Amino acid sequence: MGRIITFFRRVASGSFKRFFRNLNIVHKESGKNRLWLFFSMIFSMFRYGIGYLDYMTFGFAYIKKDKRKTFMTMDDNLSLARRLNNPEANPTFTDKLNFNRTFNEYLKRDFVDLKDGFDAFEKFLEGKTCFFAKEPASFGGLGVMKVELEGKDLRELYDDLMEKKLFLAEEAITQHEEMNKLCARSVNTIRIVTLLSDKGNANFVYALIRVGSGKNDVDNVTSGGMYTLLSKEGVITHPMFCDKTVSYYTEHPNNGFDFMGFKVPYFDEALKLCQKAAKVEKRMRYVGWDVAITPTGPVLVEGNNLPGYDMCQNHRFHDSNEGMKAAFEYAEKN
Repeated sequence: MGRIITFFRRVASGSFKRFFRNLNIVHKESGKNRLWLFFSMIFSMFRYGIGYLDYMTFGFAYIKKDKRKTFMTMDDNLSLARRLNNPEANPTFTDKLNFNRTFNEYLKRDFVDLKDGFDAFEKFLEGKTCFFAKEPASFGGLGVMKVELEGKDLRELYDDLMEKKLFLAEEAITQHEEMNKLCARSVNTIRIVTLLSDKGNANFVYALIRVGSGKNDVDNVTSGGMYTLLSKEGVITHPMFCDKTVSYYTEHPNNGFDFMGFKVPYFDEALKLCQKAAKVEKRMRYVGWDVAITPTGPVLVEGNNLPGYDMCQNHRFHDSNEGMKAAFEYAEKN
């Protein structure tokens, strides 16, 4: 009954138009009959609990029934987070200032809370030519601004940032030259998901690499960035996907860099860093860590208390046509 209610609620909210938009995308990609796809999408919603977006992402048009059960669903993901993550620890991850204070050891860069006053802000700026200003509760690349200091009146700048509620000022990250090859304008981060198991082990679940479009200073998918699943060795083995264009890329569409075979420097060190960080706040057992790679090693950018289940299961990233539900279950138990 719950899924029926959810379905009709989506129809009433106007997402039925998006349903048909996705249906047409899948039709164009797969060549399958639209009517068949329509009923397949509806059936999958009721039988497997996946919406039309996941139907497209998971490639259910190509996947047989016996393998459809191998996919982690939105409900599975929410259930996992509710089971493993204590809501009392949420502010550590939803507020960037709290996160920076808690995981300062793993940031390896300077930051300041502008609410501490102008003098603290002025001291933070000593020796810097630029920095990033962030709204502490922002996410998805929103509420972030790169600030160049040349020609700026510091008092006016401080007042402007305070008015915009950009209370967190962070030292800019210097990216490893290999990561710059992907896209030099943005810091191209690695999303590493860890799960603190029932046995107390900080287990690695998956890693995605995100690459900026070259048109702005962030790599977020919502800002036109691309992503793909990394191998366990930190190598790009499958094409990048861009939500904005609904297209896959083996080369960067703007700079022409060949993604295939690229190996993330310091990848093993990045995994170890996240596994250490996973044991700092043990009330939060299921976390997605955003990691940047600098010339001297990995650093934490931020943490997420509700990691994604969908991007890592994109059907173009898995030659077996199987989902990752078993990987999540194994990480929780072992």
